[in-house]
Amino acid sequence: MKVDTVIVGAGSAGLSALREVRRHTDDFLLINDGHWGTTCAATGCMPSKALIEAANAFHRRHTFDEYGIRGSESLRADIPAVLARVRKMRDGFVKGPQSVPHKLGKRAISGRARLLGPSRLLVNGKQIEARAIILAPGSRPVLPEAWTGLGARILTTDSLFEQVDLPNRIAVIGMGAIGVEIAQALAHLGLEVTGFDAVDGLAGIDDPKVLAAFRPLIAAEMELHLGAPAELEKAGDAMRVIGARGSATVDTVLVAIGRRPNIENLGLETLGVPLDEKGMPEIDPASLRIGTLPVFLAGDANGNRPLLHEAADEGHIAGRMAAADASGDGLCRRTPLSIIFASPQVARVGPPLSQIKDRNVASGTADFARQSRARMAQTASGLLRVHANRQTGQLLAAEMCVPSGEHLAHLLALAVERRMTVSDMLAMPFYHPVLEEGLRSALRDLAKEVASAGGSDLSDCRAIGHDALD
Repeated sequence: MKVDTVIVGAGSAGLSALREVRRHTDDFLLINDGHWGTTCAATGCMPSKALIEAANAFHRRHTFDEYGIRGSESLRADIPAVLARVRKMRDGFVKGPQSVPHKLGKRAISGRARLLGPSRLLVNGKQIEARAIILAPGSRPVLPEAWTGLGARILTTDSLFEQVDLPNRIAVIGMGAIGVEIAQALAHLGLEVTGFDAVDGLAGIDDPKVLAAFRPLIAAEMELHLGAPAELEKAGDAMRVIGARGSATVDTVLVAIGRRPNIENLGLETLGVPLDEKGMPEIDPASLRIGTLPVFLAGDANGNRPLLHEAADEGHIAGRMAAADASGDGLCRRTPLSIIFASPQVARVGPPLSQIKDRNVASGTADFARQSRARMAQTASGLLRVHANRQTGQLLAAEMCVPSGEHLAHLLALAVERRMTVSDMLAMPFYHPVLEEGLRSALRDLAKEVASAGGSDLSDCRAIGHDALD
């Protein structure tokens, strides 16, 4: 069987590639192994955020007395009902991706694909020859083999949202982006949560000052054991998790130590290109092309930027570059943007501070523990850090743990993408009272360190104690 283009994987990257491929040809096949619901919709960002919204709503009861609202002690979280709502919403999110094979008919194949070379694949015992191949097989949660025999007490994000109920005592191993989100959500729902991680950090935060602001906020909500690999052992009907400087006896363990690309038995070794120690070929980030071959590796499987919007972009890039009339070396990538839906939200725009190549960097800081709008909302905590070139004032990056950081991060991402300067940003109107005034405070602090800040934004004026002006 011969076709123009084959797409392997119907996740976010694969479906994005499909949309682009269909602009150029109807002679394609979409091959998918497993469910057609995408990781994001079925087990990742969507159900986790539904859980977080419920947790945040319940957690707000702790602020009611300060508002003058009484009776919060009578509220309770019905965990089975919370999880049922998450599954109901999840089932709605996956309907679109699940309908793809029905809409495509014979052009959609359920089965495991394996490369036989740069232009051939084997699926369900049949060989397929293609002019171009887009590989987007996705990833899966990492689960150490030694822990697989511990049964239903060990959960991953693939199984968490299938639970009808959850026990009171839970350990979360892995306090990166996913681990912090889920651990804090479960703690906000009233469960007893203990966090473990091999590294002495949280949520992948790179800036030491942001981490120093965020860590005590999480430590106030759960016990943390950071800085050493966790070990598991049975303790009667429970589990004992041993980590840095202590242990915890729990009923269930959620393992969130990362995701592994689904490249085993994909046949990458048949492409005739060098593979690294993890079995991964070198991939051009602008074109997603493997070597000079008409084979592209996109989405979570390439381990580059495992986020949905990046996977969608990579599918788009791979789809365009796989077209028969494609030209050029690839497409420019957008400014890196990541958001972790903790409380306060953790976000990063641009490269981590430790990886900024321009060493002539100036930084500005705003402490949101004193931000007026955040104080009104009982969310006043966290830190915003913004970085720019000291000579030109061009914004380079930012990292934060602040309330509603998702919105500030998008604003800063646009600024970095458009190469705006500190003075460009300070020329914007800032309404009062809004959280964005905290961004203005960081920009004014940054302007003091930038040679070409310029403007009449009051950054060189002394504070007078008026939130709208300082």
